[in-house]
Amino acid sequence: MPPTRFTSARKSRVIFRRGKGTSAVPKLAALSWSPARAGFLALATGGAGFAAGIAYNKSSGQDINYSRTSKFPAPNYGSIKDMQAAIKEIRSVLGEESLSTDDEDLKLHGYSEWSPSNIDTLPIAVVYPKSTEEVSRIMKTCHKWKVPIIGYSGGSSLEGNYSSPHGGFSVDFMHMDKIMEFHEEDLDIVVQPSCGWVDLNTKIADRGLFFPVDPSPSAKFGGMVGTNCSGTNAVRYGTMKDWVLNMTVVLADGTIIKTRNRPRKSAAGYNLNGIFVGSEGTLGLITEITLKLAVIPKEFSVASATFPTIRDAANTASAVVRAGVPVAALEFLDEIQMGVLNRGGYTAPIVFEEKPTLFFKFSGTKASVADNIKEVEAIPKSHRGAAFRFARDKKEQDLLWSARKQALWSLLASRPEGTELWTTDVAVPYSKLATMIETSTKGLKDLGLFSSIVGHLGDGNFHEAIMYHKTDPVESAAVEKHVKTMIIRALEMDGTSTGEHSIGFFKKHELLQEVGPETVAVMKSIKQALDPYWLLNPGKIFDTPS
Repeated sequence: MPPTRFTSARKSRVIFRRGKGTSAVPKLAALSWSPARAGFLALATGGAGFAAGIAYNKSSGQDINYSRTSKFPAPNYGSIKDMQAAIKEIRSVLGEESLSTDDEDLKLHGYSEWSPSNIDTLPIAVVYPKSTEEVSRIMKTCHKWKVPIIGYSGGSSLEGNYSSPHGGFSVDFMHMDKIMEFHEEDLDIVVQPSCGWVDLNTKIADRGLFFPVDPSPSAKFGGMVGTNCSGTNAVRYGTMKDWVLNMTVVLADGTIIKTRNRPRKSAAGYNLNGIFVGSEGTLGLITEITLKLAVIPKEFSVASATFPTIRDAANTASAVVRAGVPVAALEFLDEIQMGVLNRGGYTAPIVFEEKPTLFFKFSGTKASVADNIKEVEAIPKSHRGAAFRFARDKKEQDLLWSARKQALWSLLASRPEGTELWTTDVAVPYSKLATMIETSTKGLKDLGLFSSIVGHLGDGNFHEAIMYHKTDPVESAAVEKHVKTMIIRALEMDGTSTGEHSIGFFKKHELLQEVGPETVAVMKSIKQALDPYWLLNPGKIFDTPS
């Protein structure tokens, strides 16, 4: 067999091992090495290398301090005249109907009724692409004229994620809502950013498959990827990052990339999926997503249990997780929320006790569901919980579970006249959950406003919803202080400022507290490398350099 570069390499290693080479290295191997001599050589060479590295950085003018201010120069965005030129250019390339400057359209794409993070500025135009290539064309034009770009799909985000602090263009993916490919045998599917998870599951249900991440019913996959969302199924199925195989992304200069191929596992290069998922549209506009799918379980069961106190309910949730029972979902509604559901008739004819309540979902085979129920059913009893209330059939399962899925909308319908919603979330380790929710509940009672707590207690995540008068500066300041205090408490418990809403416009300072300036500076360095003009959703996750 003719020699190859691999056989040559093997021969050289054999020569080295046997000490037959003529280089100096094998001769060193023949020396007698004591631990002291080896340690001295390691220290000497290591110290020399460190000194050489410092000398090189100094001589080449490099400064690897990620948090230094001068590393991030302030962007120079285009003027109104430049933005008007960009509008004209896009209309000439994509057609008049591809862009709107209507006042109602601008407000819809820059203001959210259920976000506390609205600001006065709006985008100056809304662009409606129909393909990845059109998104690339839009990005090239905006790159040329230095126009900020904010992606928009479902519009259901809660932390000011699509606000427009620097004006610019909102890119609405409403025409990009299709299923592009369905690989049924591979259990994956390719979708565009304005495809909704509810619509997707309706279309593929007859194939025995579903997409398990379940945020707000109005959520679309573009925003779901951008915020790394989750929902009631997270305790069993994880969050959005766990279900993305690859993405097609348009970068700030219009370059189109695909993060990887379709296998379930890959160790090829950087994990670009992990960089773009959760980046809130600050690194690129995602135009196609390949998603993993799950097999619909054969059997389901839904149950609820009430508790005398929030601590009892939270301790039960932690105990269920600690017991290792694979529940499909484990959700919490406080007594305020249970009263709202009863008064609105949202689960009629079912009427609930107005106490802290846990909702359980079980799924799997008939035998496994029965085993899981038997194991979980005993746990609430040791925490003063009432007996399980089981749904008797599929219709009652849907009705019982709708109590959790209707929570936000029922609160909005019940809010006092003239008030607006402030909702936010945190997550903490299981052992801190009961104390965290108790403390937050006390803070809400001290506010004296109509408010409620709901949560995904199976993964330590909960939400507060507060109805307040935004026009009352004293009331608004009190609510903001309460929310900020809640987040600080979560961080003190080694938790996070957001379990699933993401950072957006409102929680930038809390992110800095959570991970520190050096870590935020690394994030900003990634941002600057991919988007040096800071065009993509500027002012989200961290402030725009100034």
